[in-house]
Amino acid sequence: MSTGEDVLFWVLAPLMVLAALGLLFARKAVHAAVCVVFVMISLAVMYIAQDAPFLGVVQIVVYTGAVMMLFLFVLMLVGVDASDSLVETIRGQRWIGVLLGLGLGAVLGGVVAQATFPPAVGLASPDEENPVTLARVLFGDYVFAMEVVGVLLVTAAVAALVLTHRRSLEPRVGQKETADAKVAALPSGGRLTPLPAPGVYARNNAMDTPALDASGRPIPESVSRILRIRGQERSATAILAAEHEVLADHEPTRHRDRRDDDAHPDRVTRTTDEEA
Repeated sequence: MSTGEDVLFWVLAPLMVLAALGLLFARKAVHAAVCVVFVMISLAVMYIAQDAPFLGVVQIVVYTGAVMMLFLFVLMLVGVDASDSLVETIRGQRWIGVLLGLGLGAVLGGVVAQATFPPAVGLASPDEENPVTLARVLFGDYVFAMEVVGVLLVTAAVAALVLTHRRSLEPRVGQKETADAKVAALPSGGRLTPLPAPGVYARNNAMDTPALDASGRPIPESVSRILRIRGQERSATAILAAEHEVLADHEPTRHRDRRDDDAHPDRVTRTTDEEA
């Protein structure tokens, strides 16, 4: 391994490790996709530096192109939050990015120059690899299959974009529009407030018991529509009648206790002091 290859390895290897860690710990899908692209392109540069240009090109075309298409589907399905803005969160990060970009460009330029003007080799080396034949097979004998795969990927990308961003094609409904729609639906029987909860009585507290309005009449909408369709709704009148019977049975006892309290107020005061 030459000195240039050593420098290239020790420059790209730590960056690839950091990008791989960023893929694992990134909270946003956009950042994870950028880290994956960096790792794949750096690996392709490594292949080219090791005198394997075919593997480097395949790494860029197949992995960086096709695999990143899957990440494109994920980004279309998940969406990009509005908080993913381009605001500079780290002070001076643009200048650092420019310097790193220039350094990486210099390294890539050296790799390209080495690949463009390779050292002289013997006649036996061209027989070690034959990418030309592979290219002729893929884009000659199987050109129709390659075109079908390309059309399928483009169709899937467009379909994912249309299905996941359908709301952007229609006017967005906000809180004001929702409130105006509820007010407009009042003449036709609409409601501004949620439906009332089921009734809570002295001896009954269940979902199948209707609540009472201000005038004491049952509210059918307070019971689930499914229970009403099944005929499992209880009668509020029957429940109230049963409670009135219980109260009537205890009414004489309550009146007697009240008369005793009125006749002996000192006993009530003594009891209150003891409880305190």
